[in-house]
Amino acid sequence: MTEPLPTTNGVKENKIWKGIFAVSGIMITLVIYGVLQEKIMRVPYGLNKEYFKYSLFLIFCNRVTTSAVSAGSLLASKKALNPVAPVYKYCLVSVSNILTTTCQYEALKYVSFPVQTLAKCAKMIPVMIWGTFIMQKAYKGFDYLVAFLVTLGCSIFILFPAGTDISPYSKGRENTVWGVSLMVGYLGFDGFTSTFQDKLFKGYDMEIHNQIFYTTLCSCVLSLTGLILQGHLLPAIDFVYRHNDCFLDIALLSTVATASQFFISYTIRTYGALTFAAIMTTRQLVSIMLSCVWFGHPLSWEQWIGAVIVFGSLYTKNFLKKASPKPHPPQQTQNGASSPVKGIP
Repeated sequence: MTEPLPTTNGVKENKIWKGIFAVSGIMITLVIYGVLQEKIMRVPYGLNKEYFKYSLFLIFCNRVTTSAVSAGSLLASKKALNPVAPVYKYCLVSVSNILTTTCQYEALKYVSFPVQTLAKCAKMIPVMIWGTFIMQKAYKGFDYLVAFLVTLGCSIFILFPAGTDISPYSKGRENTVWGVSLMVGYLGFDGFTSTFQDKLFKGYDMEIHNQIFYTTLCSCVLSLTGLILQGHLLPAIDFVYRHNDCFLDIALLSTVATASQFFISYTIRTYGALTFAAIMTTRQLVSIMLSCVWFGHPLSWEQWIGAVIVFGSLYTKNFLKKASPKPHPPQQTQNGASSPVKGIP
């Protein structure tokens, strides 16, 4: 007796639960991640009020944890550890991811967390640029309009900071030039990372854990090499040894960073890079509000206007996208790749 085919309602309900899983996972892990990274980089430790300045050490700890967990997942599921794609492609994702995270941590030395987080809303702009070059995607005029409004809102938010918001490193107002430069680097590298991940998933029959393992393994080697060359490895270890609360913060940061990597990769593989960028919008809004309350960041009235422009544009785009008729899904090949992707990229 043949089993009944799944009903339309069952498929729809399964899709809803997958969406809830992806959204809640990203929200919980990255909101905690945001609070911890601001605490580690901007709040002094100990009686002498020492600041932790070794951002590459944070990346190394995060990637070691993620690599170990992903390797354990592959072994537990009895899946091969062999790379599916050429190793250099994993390294490309790894290098861009390290540069992304370094810019993110370093930017907190010059701009406040709300400024940094709102700037991340412009993620869709580099995603669209890289998507055009890497994936040969075509975007509508409305997408470019939303991108312009997001850029406008972010510019207003960055250029009109509250006068009482100061940098803990310079003891003066936030250094907008350096902070914006680092955030531009963050957006460019991050857009490439998510878009190239999307290309790898569509070009190869690749498991999430496989990509995470090889990407983070490359990141471990690169970040450790950077720490040694800069002479920051031993000072970072000494700082953590002297400040147990910093050790606990880094351990928790690495844990939620690892969890977020799996949620991010799952979301990109299931829904694509642009959908992932849209999901991040709500997370960024929550992170800004939480940071303002937790760490006492004031917002000027110009920044409120900028925030309304950014989030209003993004939510309007998402609403109109849901209301528009959906195109037919591409046919699937036997190895799970979409038919427009011809062969191995």
